Amino acid sequence: MKIVNYFLLMSILLVSCQSKQQNNVNEELPSNSIFQLSSEWQNQNGDTLQLKDLQGKTLVVVMIYTTCKSACPILVSKMKLIESQISPKDIDKVSLVLVSIDPETDTPDFLKKFAKKNGMEAPQWVFLRSNEYATQEFANVLSMKYKKISPIDFSHSNIISIFSPKGQLVKQEEGLEINVDNVVATVTKVVNGK
Repeated sequence: MKIVNYFLLMSILLVSCQSKQQNNVNEELPSNSIFQLSSEWQNQNGDTLQLKDLQGKTLVVVMIYTTCKSACPILVSKMKLIESQISPKDIDKVSLVLVSIDPETDTPDFLKKFAKKNGMEAPQWVFLRSNEYATQEFANVLSMKYKKISPIDFSHSNIISIFSPKGQLVKQEEGLEINVDNVVATVTKVVNGK
């Protein structure tokens, strides 16, 4: 009987410690962290996640839609250029995140095909889609504006944002002439804790 009580007590203590550890992780997040957003997203593999699941890596984020024929292909090429210039020793500490502003079209299957077609299948590439509300909420956090102007076209800002591993905005580059060297230099500093 004493052995049963001992194991019961140890189980309660273990669960209590795990709950405290989980609470401490949430408490450590700064109030201005994107990981405070509780919206649910789907990635290109159909997995459901929250932004806080990306915690721990330096994030390079851009909002696009995959059927775009003008600005988005330029932004995608900039993201690929950024990836190619990040040091191989740092790349596993980085997530390159493309967030869809057209979740109706950009289903997980569609995002996966887009990733394959563009050679963006390595683990550092994350494609996300959610509902309209979560997408707009995230765009507002980035100060990114977008508007549907036809059934198949959007007008939108062109911004690449860099976030710390705790989800704090570090830097943004705006426009189609994004300075890739500046982005890579910032990513390198953040990854190396400088």
